[in-house]
Amino acid sequence: MKRFNVFFAVLIAALAVSSVAFANTAEGTHELFTAEKLKDYAFRLGNFAIFLGVLYWAAGSKIKAFFVGRRDGIKQELDDLQARQAEAEKKLKEVESSIANMAAEKAQILEDAKAQGEVLKAALIEKGKRDAAALTEQAKRTASNEAAAAIATIRGEMADMVIEAAEKIVAEKLSAEDHDKLVDDYLTKVVLN
Repeated sequence: MKRFNVFFAVLIAALAVSSVAFANTAEGTHELFTAEKLKDYAFRLGNFAIFLGVLYWAAGSKIKAFFVGRRDGIKQELDDLQARQAEAEKKLKEVESSIANMAAEKAQILEDAKAQGEVLKAALIEKGKRDAAALTEQAKRTASNEAAAAIATIRGEMADMVIEAAEKIVAEKLSAEDHDKLVDDYLTKVVLN
């Protein structure tokens, strides 16, 4: 209400100064204050004051409500903007911290992966050594078994050869009578034992 009164006082003062400045007489002389001009000026000011009073009485509450509502709306919008700005700043800080955390998480993941890779590498090397040792041992056993089998085969062949050679020699040197005597001696030994 105080602003409204100040506005009207300034408006009336401006009108008074402007009307006095343009007042002049019919002969072209500039008399500022004549009784007739002051009376006319007073009526004009009175009419203007009545007009403003009627305007205030008829629409004052609506004008006041409009400006107060507008002011409250602007204030509400500013408050909303400040709240949204604060929320946006908060989200920005959260995003920045999550980005910083992402960098730390990335470094941690890489470090964990590297450590796991080293462990896996060591396990694979150890398994390879064990497998190589097992293959070497198996190859030695296989070679030993095959060598023994080869020796046994060679011995069997040699025995067969020796028997054939002995049979040939015996067949050439032994007569039928010697042969019968050997068989009888052998049978006697087998029966007595």
